[in-house]
Amino acid sequence: MALHHARSNSLPSRPHPLSSQIDEHFSRLNASQLISSSSSSSSICHKLSCLQDLHDCVDKLILLPLTQKSLAQEQNEKWVDDVLDGSLRVLDVCSMATDALLKTKECAQELQSIMRRRRGNEIGVSSEIKKYLTSRKVVKNTIHKALRGLKYLENKSSLSPFNKDHEAVAVVSMLKEVEAVTLTVLESLMTLISGGAKAQSKLSGWSLVSKLMHHKRIACEAEETEVNEFEKLDSALHTLIYQKTSKSDNTGSLENVQQQLKDFDLCNQELQEGLENLYRRLIKTRVSLLNIFVN
Repeated sequence: MALHHARSNSLPSRPHPLSSQIDEHFSRLNASQLISSSSSSSSICHKLSCLQDLHDCVDKLILLPLTQKSLAQEQNEKWVDDVLDGSLRVLDVCSMATDALLKTKECAQELQSIMRRRRGNEIGVSSEIKKYLTSRKVVKNTIHKALRGLKYLENKSSLSPFNKDHEAVAVVSMLKEVEAVTLTVLESLMTLISGGAKAQSKLSGWSLVSKLMHHKRIACEAEETEVNEFEKLDSALHTLIYQKTSKSDNTGSLENVQQQLKDFDLCNQELQEGLENLYRRLIKTRVSLLNIFVN
């Protein structure tokens, strides 16, 4: 799912300053530095911040008397259900991403706590690492299934001809664009949580040596290509497990895991805050729409 590279001129007749502000927020989201191949946590956090500003403006636009009057006249049109379904769909995806973050965070914090208490020298650490990696596998499978669902929705979605009111046409077109760009950013976030594009290949059939070589290669390439915090932590943990199994010196790997856990915690917290702020704005916009169409 790609961001719209060119916006339709759906709001040219609207003199209200909010229309130009919405266009500016779309431009920020479509800017080359935001939709580059980079999918780092800092890039995603920036996008989430842009989305929050965009949804703030959208809600203000919906609350304008002229907008409400225009939309209220079209309550019986088929696109009304499409708009409401779209707002609910975005909420569901946002909630799913939040759940994935929380589950990963809980397991990572438990692992960090045990490593502090046992200093990585006891069997309990290995079992907790395996527990974390098992949880990550469940989260990844859930995310991959959700991403396939988003691809299906992208292929199925279309804006059918409707309405004779130019004002309503403009607002609905804008709402559909907002839905699309929001789902695109959430898709990028879920890809980040799953470990990025590289992590999408299944590890279950690999030998321990193959895994170790893969994770060492990731570590060597980290300076040249971006490897997100989720993938770095997964890689460090797989390496530590291998070294424990082969009874080789794991001092460096243990320190690396501890550092990755700290970095991961900061990254996760920032993403979680961005998602929670976005979710509140999504709820607010949906309530505004329901107040128009249901009342």
